[in-house]
Amino acid sequence: MLKQRIITALILAPAALIAILFLPIVWFQIAIAGVVALGGYEWANMSGMRERPKKIMYMIATFVICVLMSLAVDTTMIWHQGQLHWFFHTILTVSIVWWAASLIMVLAYPKYTRFWKNSRSVRTLFGFLTLVPTWVGVVALRTSLYDVDPTYGASLIFYVLGIVWAADIGAFFVGVKFGRHKLRPNVSPGKSLEGLLGGIAASFAIIAFAALHYQVEPSRIWLHMLIGGVTVAVSALGDLNESMLKRCAGIKDSGRILPGHGGVLDRIDSLTAAFPVFAFCYVTWMA
Repeated sequence: MLKQRIITALILAPAALIAILFLPIVWFQIAIAGVVALGGYEWANMSGMRERPKKIMYMIATFVICVLMSLAVDTTMIWHQGQLHWFFHTILTVSIVWWAASLIMVLAYPKYTRFWKNSRSVRTLFGFLTLVPTWVGVVALRTSLYDVDPTYGASLIFYVLGIVWAADIGAFFVGVKFGRHKLRPNVSPGKSLEGLLGGIAASFAIIAFAALHYQVEPSRIWLHMLIGGVTVAVSALGDLNESMLKRCAGIKDSGRILPGHGGVLDRIDSLTAAFPVFAFCYVTWMA
């Protein structure tokens, strides 16, 4: 199992690095749409679809929605005069509402679940609300200041990846050593409040480094710390949200496409919340 995890990581990490740094924006949009679409296939399974043709159709629908958005908003118009295109901004705003609703669902679980647990259509809608804004968030960040510095947007993506991964590592070690109070035992028994706080603390090292690297004004450092902390906290919500849906579907992993790692959603569940929420905060207060 460990050997498989290492081999898969050694293949995926360079591929992701090359895509983020070197792919032209159009192809980058398509590549992210492909990743999101694979997540859509797995979400269909978590939604209760068992027939492969239906899961494929849901995957295709997710991909097509992202491609249509890329066609509707030209790459040169995603950002205009420092403002994100209103369509993309609206989707990010809807995502904020969705994750607020998801937080309520996770806190209430397993109570008050009838309206969505027994409805395949509602759970498939949850998938679109999770995956499509992820695509928008990643694309919005990658294209930020692209005409000034083509690598600036890539640095924003690496920033989000860095603080989320640092939080995951910190949460694991702190949770194992000091975890006493379960975060949401009905959803994910292995996660603790101490682990969450440890993860946030670990991410602050990268947040502080980024603030120094980009020479953030001292009066705005608190804003960067706050947005970074919110991003890390909501990344934990993305993990809990997927765990809740997998528990309802009676499955352990979202898929088996990544040897040793499970499914695509098992690897990007926290990022599906972190990217759109951070992108919304960046657009609203940091850009």
